[in-house]
Amino acid sequence: MPRFDRRRFLLAWLRAPLRIASITPSSPRLAGLMTQEISAATGPVLELGPGTGVFTAALLKRGIAQSDLTLVEYERDFAALLQDRFPGTRVLQVDVREMWKTALSGSFFGSVVSGLPLLAMQPDDVHELLEGCFSNLKPYGAFYQFTYGPKCPVPSEILDSLDLVSKRIGWTLRNIPPAAVYRISRRHQPMALIEQRRA
Repeated sequence: MPRFDRRRFLLAWLRAPLRIASITPSSPRLAGLMTQEISAATGPVLELGPGTGVFTAALLKRGIAQSDLTLVEYERDFAALLQDRFPGTRVLQVDVREMWKTALSGSFFGSVVSGLPLLAMQPDDVHELLEGCFSNLKPYGAFYQFTYGPKCPVPSEILDSLDLVSKRIGWTLRNIPPAAVYRISRRHQPMALIEQRRA
């Protein structure tokens, strides 16, 4: 990981500690866990809070074309860096609470990969975020989220209200701090769609 990225991340965290999940970018190991179920067959991918692009690079390794990646990043410096590193992607420098009012309106995705600090967000904002994402996810689509905490960062009340379920799909010590990855998906999915997503 470039030292420049660590410095940039630390400075961003110092400016807005509640909006940046960590003082350092996620590790390649965590990026691998976050993207392990995603492939070129998944369809377009929406990435939220990509930071310096660790998950973005992992998605490209999984076979996702840059043209199938939409990156939503609020921090201006990160957005400019992402556009420079991944020129074929669509980078939107916008608050996730406003993203469906922008060029994303009417877009549908196969997966959402989230680097957002959900535990630092208001419950109403988390509810609205998930509701918007699942309204724009294909039937087999899933929302992938990592956390440093001991359980899914989305409260069960919010999951139940949206008819969603969470499952921990990985955990790693090889990250600062150690992190777990959760898949959030619709509670009721036809078996054929589940198998299609795993293929």
